[in-house]
Amino acid sequence: MWIWLGLAALALIGELATGTFYLLLVALGLAGGGVAAWLNAGLEWQLLACGAVVLLGLVILRKTRVLKKREVDAASNADVNLDIGQIVSVEAWSDNRTARVWYRGAHWQAELAEGHAPHGGEHVITELRGTRLVLTPRNASGGAR
Repeated sequence: MWIWLGLAALALIGELATGTFYLLLVALGLAGGGVAAWLNAGLEWQLLACGAVVLLGLVILRKTRVLKKREVDAASNADVNLDIGQIVSVEAWSDNRTARVWYRGAHWQAELAEGHAPHGGEHVITELRGTRLVLTPRNASGGAR
């Protein structure tokens, strides 16, 4: 019984270090094996209890969508793309709402975000579409970093 619970404690420590739910399920399964050992069940029943608890926990987590992969839109998420929120200067816009801007030591193709009137001045990068910067006027973005 103590071996099961010791392994469960190690798995729980690993869970706290990594932040995944899978090691938590393993820790619960090992604790289930420890409970079966405490009830004087044979080794095969202890292993069965361990596996059953792990599988039951996995099914519950999948049904509640806790393990569902969260999609992140890297094109407009500042946590993923460090260019989001940076300031660039636009001298003039062309008729098709695009411009060439100097950013990070090179010229970039930029386009104006929908719903904004084209005018020169400082703009904030709000999205990246391929190699094209999507810009909004600085005063319309609510400030920048």
